[in-house]
Formats: sequence, C-alpha cells, structure tokens
Amino acid sequence: MRHTSASYYWSGETIRSRSVSDVVLTGTLDVPAPPARLVADWQREISQRLELEPGDVETLPLARARMRWPDYGHCVQAVADWTRSLGLQEVLVSSEVALMACRGAKYHHDGERYGGAAFCNLFLSEDRGLDLHFPATGDRLPLARGTVVIFDTGQPHAVIQRGGSGFAVADFSPERECDQVFLSWELPIEDVHVARALGVTFDIDPETALRLEDEQVWVDGARARVCPATGRWAPAD
Repeated sequence: MRHTSASYYWSGETIRSRSVSDVVLTGTLDVPAPPARLVADWQREISQRLELEPGDVETLPLARARMRWPDYGHCVQAVADWTRSLGLQEVLVSSEVALMACRGAKYHHDGERYGGAAFCNLFLSEDRGLDLHFPATGDRLPLARGTVVIFDTGQPHAVIQRGGSGFAVADFSPERECDQVFLSWELPIEDVHVARALGVTFDIDPETALRLEDEQVWVDGARARVCPATGRWAPAD
C-alpha cells in the first residue's frame, strides 16, 4: 500500500518541506577488494571497539583506513563516474563521506537527522547472503562488493537476510560472518541534479513546516515511525 510521505528538514535556519522519493538508483561497480590486512583491521574494530549487535550501524575510522587502502581513490573515482552517468555532475566530489559498518540493519529511516540529504552507499564486503530492502518501494538489492545505491533518507530501509521477510536478530548469530562495510556519502537533496534524479518536489506543506522545530517524516498527514522488524509505517505516538 502506497502512502503519502513528507520530509521536514533544516534548510539553512528554517524548516522546509519536501516529498520523499520512491526512486532507488542502483548499480554494480568493478572495485578491487580491500587489502586483507585492512579487512582484518575492520574486523577487530567491529568486534572489539564497536561491539556491533544485530541491527547496529556505526562509523569506522576513515582516515586510518585510507592510509592502508591503496585503492581507496579508485573506489571513489568509480562512484564519481557512476553518479556523473546519472546526471549528478560533480555533487559527489563536494559531499561528505564516511566509512560505515553494520551487522544487518533494523528497518529505519534517517529523515530525522539527514532530511536534507540523499545517501549514496558503496558496499565493500563480499556477498554474505544479505539484502538491502526498501519495503515501501519493493526494491531489494543483493549486497556484494561493488553494489552502489542512491536513495532518499526518508525512505524506510534495512539490511536483512536474503529471502527473509523482515529483520530478525536470530538471523545474525555471533558465529555467522555477516558484517558489511560500506562508504556512505551525504548528497545535498537541494542540489538541482540530485532533486531531479530522485524526483523530489519542494515546499509541499509550508504551513506545517513553519510550526516545526526539528526534522521529521510524516506519513498521510501525521508524524510517523518505522517498525524495526517489518518496515511498516506506524503513528509516532
């Protein structure tokens, strides 16, 4: 069932409204595997410092990784070339990038922190039988090294077991190798090329935007949350 979604986000000093895009842009890039010693470093960081639990998504130290990652520039160039092919011009070059790790991911949206952005993610880990799932749009992407995706931060998504119908902690048992590492860029949603590629419409509800004091996502006229197990929208209260 389709819902009418709206993102209310900070634009400078004011809250602005926009539509939440149903467009999910995907591709597969030929990027080299990270060096074995770097992967081992990530594994130690994930297990000893981050102590990732099933469903967690956390940052890894990018500056340290770049010192031990000779092909980092190649990975960035591959994503930049791909985004240019989509008509996004040079937006990736000027966008913030982070190195992320997850042990699966519960269903969630990021519109209450990153409503002014779209995410561009390049997955670096091998295929571990996981999918990136967007329940509201039906998109389901098998994750493997080189999988790249751009999506609206207000769109519910999760990393779940391939073939599964939702997020379950039991699918990510300690003995299973299921961590995923990925680069993530914040693309400004107000960039004309990003907005055009995702089909975003701005100022759809200026009256509500004037009354709000923080970033929110509304569905069918009310603030909404995402069920972490199923990805379905539910009332925020």
